Order: sequence, then C-alpha cells, then structure tokens
Amino acid sequence: MPSLEMELAAGGRVAGVDEAGRGPLAGPVVAAAVILPTDTLSELAALLDDSKKLTAEQRLAAFLALRASNAEIGVGAASVGEILRLNILHASMLAMRRAVTRLGLTPDLALVDGNYPPKLGCSVRCVVGGDALCLSIAAASIVAKVVRDRAMARLAARFPGYGWEANAGYATRPHREALLRLGPTRHHREAFGSVAHLRLELTIAG
Repeated sequence: MPSLEMELAAGGRVAGVDEAGRGPLAGPVVAAAVILPTDTLSELAALLDDSKKLTAEQRLAAFLALRASNAEIGVGAASVGEILRLNILHASMLAMRRAVTRLGLTPDLALVDGNYPPKLGCSVRCVVGGDALCLSIAAASIVAKVVRDRAMARLAARFPGYGWEANAGYATRPHREALLRLGPTRHHREAFGSVAHLRLELTIAG
C-alpha cells in the first residue's frame, strides 16, 4: 500500500504527479497534481491506491473524498492535436506541467510517477511505480483517471458507436471493430497502432 513516507521525508509542500491516457487510441492525456495535507486522515489514506488496482466505484469514492478534503488538486491535459505534434511522451509532460501550475501554489518538490522528469517550476523526483508506493502519487493517479474517464464519457455521447463510455478510448476489440466500421474521428490519435493501420488499409482500398 502507498504511504506518506516520501512526502514526510522530503518536508515542505510535496506534490504527487501522475497521468492517465498514454495508451488509448483516442482522447486527450490527462495529468493531476495533488498535495495532501500532512495530517491526512487514515480514512482518506485507506481509500488511496494505484488507480489501476481500484474499481470504478472505488476510484470515484476516493476522488470525492479527495475533493472534500484539504488536499490541493491541479488538473491539466494535452489534446489529441498536441499528442500528434509533440508525441505522447512530451504531451504527457506538458499535461503534467499544466496540472502543477493549476495547483494554485508552487510545491517545493514534485514526486512524479515514472522515470522521465518533466520540467516543472520546482524540484522533481521520479518514482518508478510511484502510484503503488507514494500516497500523493496514488491520489494523482486517481484524479487523472476519473477526470479523463468522465471526459471520454462526454465525448462518447457526441461520437457514439466506439464505446468510449466503457473503454475510455483504449484499444478494446469493440473499439477496433468500430474503427473498421465507422472510421476514425478527429479525437483519434492517427499515428497510433490500430488507427494508423486502419488509415493505411483505407488508403490502399481507395
């Protein structure tokens, strides 16, 4: 289970930073930055874990508990256009920078999930597997996932047939089949695997 050990050892204002949506075929990449109060209640801490280990219901409960707490939360995103222009790695770094700037205050240190440090306006420490080790990164992973899933559900209502309300833009079989049947939308990442292959098939067929 993640803990506050890294935040307490660092001292000062420490933000956990993580992203959601690097792998999907469609939609933005979303990042979150969270500064947990040092007196985080055990009830809140018990709700926080790597977002991938939680059910949708558990993520929502944790998200609402974070929103109701004294945690500082910032959210940022990079669009599909930015992903295609910058590549997914640098677009993720851009989303992280936006999330940190939207905290409303500058942290002394950012604990970032992964091994690639974004350029932020504070010190940065990368933590591989940080969402399973560090409580603030786990909180950020939950916020980013919930916000992105909600965004994809809204897009699903405007672009029906791809199942984004259920697959959040990931390359599930129904999503790939819908791509073949309906073609890509402007929210698809045209350089990504199945989307690029589909466009090649359509070009050859045409």
